[in-house]
Amino acid sequence: MDVPLRQLTTGPYNPVRLYAMRFLCAFEHYETSFYLLLRFYNRKIRLMNSKILIHTHRQGLHEFTREVTEAVSKSGVAEGICTLFIQHTSASLLIQENADPSARRDLEQWLNRLVREDDPLYTHTLEGPDDMPAHIKAALTCVCLTIPLIDHQLALGSWQGIYLWEHRRQGGRRSVVVHIG
Repeated sequence: MDVPLRQLTTGPYNPVRLYAMRFLCAFEHYETSFYLLLRFYNRKIRLMNSKILIHTHRQGLHEFTREVTEAVSKSGVAEGICTLFIQHTSASLLIQENADPSARRDLEQWLNRLVREDDPLYTHTLEGPDDMPAHIKAALTCVCLTIPLIDHQLALGSWQGIYLWEHRRQGGRRSVVVHIG
């Protein structure tokens, strides 16, 4: 029975598979790939997707580090990546200092000065005077964050926190997708 060599590299562990993996690595001139394949072959891969709902009642930075930490803890992933993605066009995500509230206030005031609500060039005004500036602020900031996981924990610095940056004055219910793997 003829079996393609690549097919032998998938499926349950067996000596033929090990030989096929070793042969492929040598044939393709990847000296270290054999050892990487063995390392990841024996590792159980865990992935988790979830959502965090955050209710914002005002414009500004809203910390949700605790909620992300809980999601990481529930995932059981020891080492990997935590990716956060906000599903809105008038809010964004940020990693920022969580010790001194004046740093957050300064950021909020600076961005509000940079992107004013009373710009006569705006044509997208049906949803209120703060909507188009909120879209611009979201375009200038991040809608996706990637944080390494080390030893079951987010690899944040001592004074770093994870924030949802609400750009609308009234805020609302915001959804952040969490992917851990």
